Amino acid sequence: MKKRGYIFDLDGVIVDTAKYHFLAWKKLANSIGIDFSQEQNEQLKGVSRVKSLEKILAWGNKTISAAHFTRLMTSKNYDYLLHVHEMSESEILPDVIKILNFLGNESQPVALGSASKNARLILNKVNLIDKFEAIVDGTNVSKAKPDPEVFLIAAKQLGMPPEDCIVFEDSVAGVQAANSAYMISVGIGDAKILHEADYIFRDFTEISTDFLKEVKKK
Repeated sequence: MKKRGYIFDLDGVIVDTAKYHFLAWKKLANSIGIDFSQEQNEQLKGVSRVKSLEKILAWGNKTISAAHFTRLMTSKNYDYLLHVHEMSESEILPDVIKILNFLGNESQPVALGSASKNARLILNKVNLIDKFEAIVDGTNVSKAKPDPEVFLIAAKQLGMPPEDCIVFEDSVAGVQAANSAYMISVGIGDAKILHEADYIFRDFTEISTDFLKEVKKK
């Protein structure tokens, strides 16, 4: 099997923390008189906390002070972490472990590339942290997806050129970031939403080991 770098997003790819983000953002938005839909929530996936709050304020046509903005971000993270601290291995999405074990057995370099600043905490909670050779998260980057910075840093840490990396993403911004880095983008989720990806699967149960061995840039 040709050596390549495999880079995984976290939320909605390895574990379904996306639902916890939605609950926390929804509570925050409602507290300042804003509501938003599940469809709008798709725009928050893979996006930094600052950018997400900016989007929510724009949807509600609201302007707040810098101090209030900071307090809201802190509040959202607190609510989100209440859910995270209750996580266990049972929340790993279907066949993720199978794929990670296969790549490990094939000595393929694996990295995490996530906007989350809680990535290490979550990986520890679900007992997956040892599966990753490199972890690049919100504490390591200055530019949010769709900027490719997070994936380019991950590729560098794996010692792999970007064109030899494969990214697994559930967000539009993440797919765009992978494409901008000239990596192979594999969308995990709704094909209608992730149509810019090179390949799209509903989840990892649809991904075969043969696909991992043979996948090429479209």
